[in-house]
Amino acid sequence: MKLYIQKLKQSQGEPVSFQEKIDISDIANMDNDIRSIEPVLVRGTARIDGDDITCDIQIQGTMILPCARTLVDVPFEFSIDTAESFTTSIYREEAEVHLVDSEVLDLTPYIKENVLLEIPLRVFAEKDKLEANTVKEGKGWTLVTEEEVTEKVDPRLEKLKSLLDDNSNEEDSKG
Repeated sequence: MKLYIQKLKQSQGEPVSFQEKIDISDIANMDNDIRSIEPVLVRGTARIDGDDITCDIQIQGTMILPCARTLVDVPFEFSIDTAESFTTSIYREEAEVHLVDSEVLDLTPYIKENVLLEIPLRVFAEKDKLEANTVKEGKGWTLVTEEEVTEKVDPRLEKLKSLLDDNSNEEDSKG
């Protein structure tokens, strides 16, 4: 997504609106959890004040991430509101102000950066999809739910349970 500095200068300080769907699917090839991403809708305004350019940007889209439990695809919708500051002056050095050294301001790298920052630590599939893709048993193990744990007592612990019951009966008769 490109904004032309000359067009911003012609607006005489008035905000210039923009809206475009852009394809940033190449970020799925980076080292992150994004499996795929649909084209994102980018809206916003840009205004110039001397050498300084301020862009208020809203980014909306959907990325596909792996479920933290089953690794199935989970769509994650996001909406990002951000403000980016730019300058055409080579003499201004600030960490949060990006230098524009041509007649064109390309917002695509900043859009990608904000989308990457929006990736959650983990996502979970919906319950029915989660249950359908959960492995219930393997070699030497079986998945046990909380309900099954309270219903069943491990047969190896059955004698311990009777011992505990005997001890509590003895204490009751002494007291």
